[in-house]
Amino acid sequence: MDREQHEKKRYSIVICGFVQGVGYRYSALKAAGLYHIDGWVRNNSDGSVEIECEGREEDASLFIEWLKKGPPYARVSSVDIREKEYQGIYSGFSIEY
Repeated sequence: MDREQHEKKRYSIVICGFVQGVGYRYSALKAAGLYHIDGWVRNNSDGSVEIECEGREEDASLFIEWLKKGPPYARVSSVDIREKEYQGIYSGFSIEY
């Protein structure tokens, strides 16, 4: 594994609170582009938002900090972050339906 892969991380994240119907997914898409994060975001039936993402550790940390706040009308009550083994399987960031 080269140095570049050592710096990359993969996360599974679930954001709870008032996070649907406030542009959270679209804002996350923009934030992912800003922080060079690959993966996807989707709404869950329980009202949460789920994200699978990969990126450089520093960029992922900034993205996660953004996720904890979200867009202006969101009210994030909790963020569950689980680190997974980096796989490099995503290219770009998308909204899943």
